[in-house]
Amino acid sequence: MLIAGAIGGVIGAMVTYLWRFDERRQQTVAEPTPVVPHGAELVLSVLSSSAVLVDSSDTVVNASAPAVAMGIVHDNRLEPDELMALVRQVRRDGQVREADVSLQPRRGTTSYVHARVAPLTSRLILVLADDRTREHRVESIRRDFVANVSHELKTPVGALNLLAEAVGEAKDDPEAVVRFSARMHLESDRLTRLVQQIIDLSRLQNDVLSDDATTIKIGELVSEACEHSATDAEHKGIDIVTSVEPDLHVHGDRGQLHAAVSNLVENAVTYSPEGSHVTVTAQRDGEDVRLTVADNGIGIPGDELDRIFERFYRVDPARARATGGTGLGLSIVKHVAASNGGSVEVWSEPGLGSSFTLVLPAFTHDIEDIEEEQA
Repeated sequence: MLIAGAIGGVIGAMVTYLWRFDERRQQTVAEPTPVVPHGAELVLSVLSSSAVLVDSSDTVVNASAPAVAMGIVHDNRLEPDELMALVRQVRRDGQVREADVSLQPRRGTTSYVHARVAPLTSRLILVLADDRTREHRVESIRRDFVANVSHELKTPVGALNLLAEAVGEAKDDPEAVVRFSARMHLESDRLTRLVQQIIDLSRLQNDVLSDDATTIKIGELVSEACEHSATDAEHKGIDIVTSVEPDLHVHGDRGQLHAAVSNLVENAVTYSPEGSHVTVTAQRDGEDVRLTVADNGIGIPGDELDRIFERFYRVDPARARATGGTGLGLSIVKHVAASNGGSVEVWSEPGLGSSFTLVLPAFTHDIEDIEEEQA
């Protein structure tokens, strides 16, 4: 019995030892290295760039929310193909690469991304992407603006050059000299107006309220704008009718708002037939002042309404050139409205006419304080 007990004790001790040894062995076995290095996700989450990690099988193992929203990650795959090809090149030679990539339009517009691709580990490739769509659009607008300005300036400058030559050749014909000089005066006015509007538009690009903002009486603003076009209206037999509620005030840049309202009235007179009438109304609407200029002229087709506020855009280029239009007036109106905290609305129907409405925040203050400020 003693021998059997001793043998049993030895066996039990050996089993216990083996069990504990196996347990310690299992605890000391190295855990597999995680695919994404420890702490990498936290670092990537605070980067200003959108981050994507791609493994050796070209599968996205981690992507920041902006990267998904941008559209470079879809179903755990990197898009587009040009970006994926960049990742494979970096995986082959380990060299950091950068490229500008365009994304296929998903919502009707093409997006542009600047990507920087670099190896993170032996198995992972890091892709950092910045959305450059806005910068690309701004650069495109700048190029178009410069091209349009160059083209628009060529017309009056070229005309003045030809008229100057004609005057020189007609020096012995007084009537011709008078006729050509009158044309030179018209082209000079057109050139002056174009340059001034380009300057005005460049000042309004940021849509920020001017430091010269003051309290403005809408009645005075309307009167000055109508007086600006009174001569042209009288020449065409057009009656300008005004209806302005009393004690309407806004707070803004007087020069900018005068230019905007004058442009609207001038356009209404220019594109209205002889013997018609133009109405200018202003009324309070809740917290806003609505200033509307309406005509019964040629109107604007519906598919053109979204573009009429673009710089140099003309619904009828031939008619605009005949009337001396620059294509900048409505663009100035739009930016003036934004710079003064408002907006512009338009309604138009071909053959029935158009109405443009400036919506500006109403300024409520004591009359005595307003008079003191203007004094």
